[in-house]
Amino acid sequence: LEFRRVLFRSWRVAPILRALADENRLSILFGVAEEGRSVTELAALTGMAPSLVSHHLKTLRETGLVTMHASGRKNIYTLCCDAVAEPIAALSVLVDPVDAAEQEGLRT
Repeated sequence: LEFRRVLFRSWRVAPILRALADENRLSILFGVAEEGRSVTELAALTGMAPSLVSHHLKTLRETGLVTMHASGRKNIYTLCCDAVAEPIAALSVLVDPVDAAEQEGLRT
């Protein structure tokens, strides 16, 4: 029984790790971690074509990393939950500790 639980957990986590292993998808996750954004906003932020952003958002939605809600005529994408937001924030600190310290100073 324990073996099946471990195997099932691995089976569920593997697609998430594959989604996180792509630089374009990480760029999108960093973008939506700051605030909810549309495909157009994410394309401008990341330099990707809107069609490519949409392609990657599909994967991120399928893995449950981002959610989408309608806002007028736009779909807005956000991180799904704190379980994703916290590691994304931690990764931001690893790559840019000065920016992270400045952002923390703005919040206090």
